[in-house]
Amino acid sequence: MITNEKVIDALSNVLDPDLGKDLVTLNMIEDVKIEGNKVSFTVVLTTPACPMKELIHNACVNAIKHFVSQEAEVEVNMTSRVTSKRGGDRPLMPGVRNIIAVASGKGGVGKSTVAANLAVALAKQGASVGLIDADIYGPSVPIMFDVEGEKPYLREVDGRNLIVPVESYGVKLLSIGFFADTSQAIAWRGPMATKALNQMFGDADWGDLDYLIVDLPPGTGDIHLTLVSAVPVTGAVVVSTPQRVALADAQKGVSMFQLPNVNVPVLGIVENMAYFTPDELPDNKYYIFGKGGARDLATKLEVPFLGEIPLVQSIREAGDAGRPAVLQEGTPTALAFEQLAQNVAQQVAIKNANATAVVA
Repeated sequence: MITNEKVIDALSNVLDPDLGKDLVTLNMIEDVKIEGNKVSFTVVLTTPACPMKELIHNACVNAIKHFVSQEAEVEVNMTSRVTSKRGGDRPLMPGVRNIIAVASGKGGVGKSTVAANLAVALAKQGASVGLIDADIYGPSVPIMFDVEGEKPYLREVDGRNLIVPVESYGVKLLSIGFFADTSQAIAWRGPMATKALNQMFGDADWGDLDYLIVDLPPGTGDIHLTLVSAVPVTGAVVVSTPQRVALADAQKGVSMFQLPNVNVPVLGIVENMAYFTPDELPDNKYYIFGKGGARDLATKLEVPFLGEIPLVQSIREAGDAGRPAVLQEGTPTALAFEQLAQNVAQQVAIKNANATAVVA
């Protein structure tokens, strides 16, 4: 006879590959129901972008078959609640579970392209996502999301007038580009830029978000320090290209987040423009800027390597057209960004678990 106890005991043999504990101990099993030989339950993952979803599903079915009954008809419902290391005291952006900074040591490595596609990829996989374009001096989000003509409006929330982010492709957006003439240079001193960034964080109605992506300016400076002092950043993603000059700057970027007075976990390094693949030769890879430099740097610095993004014309065209390349279903480029999103979400879940996360 199949019982709840037997089902729970069986599922205690299924480990979460990332967190290294069983699903029962992690409180990831809910709603166990038994009707004769029919067994159903829900597995609550730590992110909708979990790359191990299918593996965990199959392991649960096998555990019931092996430890309970070969005759069992098993239905596994997969859902998710994104974890957060932010506690209950959230004076700034109370509904935002995780803040992810996307940075680069130097300009021109495709940081904003990676940030935009990462945000859309997470949203495609079921997460609630926002994106702040904190690259104050060179905002590009309005172009990349085809919202150049949009203007955020104000809404009164609990007696305060808050900025309502623009939405595009399932992502909530705020950029200084919405408030400035895009044809004019933005010549701001540090305090002015800092104030603008603080307003996008504290004076906006972000609502409930699983992930807020922050596209930082290249290099290390006022905006980076403002970010880490204003809000608890879950982790940072550092973007580089394979050549040595970019890698040297990427290493400085990683080091900045590891400074004692900054102390932001580095989720990993992304290698953008990793290789060139011509449309007419889709199986060929040409390593124009060198091969594996960012992967080697990640190994050297003992941080995760999050993936390679190819150098292909369609990514540039997609950005210019205001339709991020990850929306090109089934293409190698879309798959690369989707894998990147899964890897980032995976690292966030691991960091949160190690920090005794709370479920928001």
